[in-house]
Amino acid sequence: MTEVLTGLVISNVGKGATVEFEQHIYLCQSLRKVATLAAGDKVKFTIVAKDQGRIEELLPRKSILERPSKGAKTRTVATNIDQVFVVFALEPFCDFLLIDQYLAICENRNITPLLVYNKSDLAHSDIIEKELLNYQSLGYPLLRVSATNNNGIKELRSLLVQKISIFTGQSGVGKSSLTNALLPDKELKTNTVSATTKHGRHTTTAATLYHLPEGGDLIDSPGVAIFGLAGISENQLAHGFREFQSYIDLCQFNDCKHDKDKGCAVREAVATGEITTARYQRFLKLREKM
Repeated sequence: MTEVLTGLVISNVGKGATVEFEQHIYLCQSLRKVATLAAGDKVKFTIVAKDQGRIEELLPRKSILERPSKGAKTRTVATNIDQVFVVFALEPFCDFLLIDQYLAICENRNITPLLVYNKSDLAHSDIIEKELLNYQSLGYPLLRVSATNNNGIKELRSLLVQKISIFTGQSGVGKSSLTNALLPDKELKTNTVSATTKHGRHTTTAATLYHLPEGGDLIDSPGVAIFGLAGISENQLAHGFREFQSYIDLCQFNDCKHDKDKGCAVREAVATGEITTARYQRFLKLREKM
């Protein structure tokens, strides 16, 4: 009888995946009943030939990140994520709307978000600092780092231990530089996956999981916005703004949209300064975007 093994999905490859078991990578095809796999998934699989396997079962996921796909569908980007590091910088100028979008997703996906201010050795910005004070008051951890001069990298590395993490943020903020600082042999590991699949073109476009030297895993996903508001309702978006949560149940109507609704406790909190106008306005923009 063929032995059924439990493996870790390193990367999605076409209709299959690369699966790791005891430090060896197998190129696996899935049974039709198995959902599309993503980096971070745990699966039951059998070995069918040298370096090849068949995925029999997808094990339960504790968290999932998705992005919009064709039509109204969504595509899974990564799974079983413990924490998302939202990377931003002074240049290109900080997109707080995108940051709020990521934070709202994390709040609804049982994922811990952390803010990473990269290129923090560049010029000071009062606008950014004011916003950061608000995020910190809401309980979001903030790290100031510089991939260029290695500032804060040691602290960042310590937060990655024994966790499955992913970096996200707009293009140009230095996600790749941070990844390379944490994974000096990333190219070697990428080539190992490519050698197994014989299709390197797949591994350059799909999210790929890497083991960190100190322990823990980092999922590297090419692209700008790796996950969007896919699968999130208007109510969940409001819940995703942490400071709204204690006011939502106080609204006069259960289906309050927190815009022009009568008796909206969220709007009252904005008027009294308990919720910042800037964050509230960005919530309205994200709701329109949905």
